[in-house]
Amino acid sequence: MIHVLELVVFGLFPILVAFGAATDFLTMTLPNRLTFGLFALGAVALAIAAPGWESVGWHVAAAAVCFACGFGLFAMGWVGGGDVKFATAIALWLGWGNLLDFALAFSIWGGVLTVAALAGDRLLAPVPALKVGFLADFSRHRHVPYGVALAVAALQIFPATPWFARLIG
Repeated sequence: MIHVLELVVFGLFPILVAFGAATDFLTMTLPNRLTFGLFALGAVALAIAAPGWESVGWHVAAAAVCFACGFGLFAMGWVGGGDVKFATAIALWLGWGNLLDFALAFSIWGGVLTVAALAGDRLLAPVPALKVGFLADFSRHRHVPYGVALAVAALQIFPATPWFARLIG
């Protein structure tokens, strides 16, 4: 039987990730409070439910690899710092075994989002009032809220995690 604390901690992950997607879509920012909250909840989840130190190490390794790759992309100006922190916090939750699936999924969703933004910008050009969220400035800046793609990928991969199995079961 799942403990109430586990239910709260594991149930908050998808809620916070979805909140991150909505916030990034509307404001093009991922608040540090949200990212650090995901990190803290991930640490609590690992403390209460990880099968051992080896498992904790693999989750931390996944986050470290994600951060290193993300930092490289940030240094080249391809993604924002908030995206890197958000992806790293998600990687801590998903762990090493799901890291490649997560990377593939957010790459695909990022491409879909970019194509949709380009199409939306062109289609909505005659009616600027319909451009909401990041689309309002997309014509000038050409920035995409990659947190949306990260969140969709995280929610897609989350059911494959032991956290989800404990949550439903």
